[in-house]
Amino acid sequence: MTEITTQLSTQLSRVRLHSRRTLPCGPASTATPPTLVAVAHGSRDPRALETVTALLDRVRAMRPGLPVRLGHIELNEPLLPDTLAGLDGDAVLVPLLLGRGYHTKSDIPAMAGVAPRVRARIAAPLGPHSLLAEALHDRLTEAGTRPEAPGTGIVLAAAGSRDPDSATDTGRTARLLSVRLGGVPVVPGYAAGAGATVEEAAAALRARGLRPVLASYFTAPGRFATASAAVLGPAAAPLGDHPALARLVLHRYDQSLRSRTASDREGAGAATVAV
Repeated sequence: MTEITTQLSTQLSRVRLHSRRTLPCGPASTATPPTLVAVAHGSRDPRALETVTALLDRVRAMRPGLPVRLGHIELNEPLLPDTLAGLDGDAVLVPLLLGRGYHTKSDIPAMAGVAPRVRARIAAPLGPHSLLAEALHDRLTEAGTRPEAPGTGIVLAAAGSRDPDSATDTGRTARLLSVRLGGVPVVPGYAAGAGATVEEAAAALRARGLRPVLASYFTAPGRFATASAAVLGPAAAPLGDHPALARLVLHRYDQSLRSRTASDREGAGAATVAV
């Protein structure tokens, strides 16, 4: 009996108990979190870079200690491949884009795939989301347009895309904004790609006896935002560095981390026996 007890004690001394502290940490961890890489489209309009920089300053203020970087798909520096080349470790790429399309499905994954020392995850684009409806509502109010006034209709001016998923996402944002405005009609109008133009969307609202007002569904000033405002003014400003947009950037980042943590836990559960 003594020999059996001694052998059992020896075996138990070799067992390491597993606890939650050994699992991958989520957004609340005290370890250095993955870098948030905001991916902007880029524009020749100098106000675009200024606006995105201000937005990321707001993100940093909301989440002190979080490493935040910027990379552009084109037209502005730093370009995304250059930003990723300067990183080492985990990163979450948050597209500052308002829906699915070629950039989110092809360009960004391709650039992330060749980064030499980065383990990158790509978060969902910003839209559609109720926080965008909040920001759009505020921008309309700031422009003095009285969006909830009787007889008003909203043209949701967007960049547009040939990808049908992009139009689906813009349509969902239009519905979210309509709900927030108490049922005011909101009709998408596109500066490019498929779908009704801004002029056609405004004409459709006038045909219903409504006064069209333009909501700028753009992250920052640029060619499409300027062209849309010229068609139907006065127009609300782009989303810019609105606090709701900064919260949404962090929400998409956290979403991606929660998804990774859940996947890691499932894998760990299959391989580890807890005592």
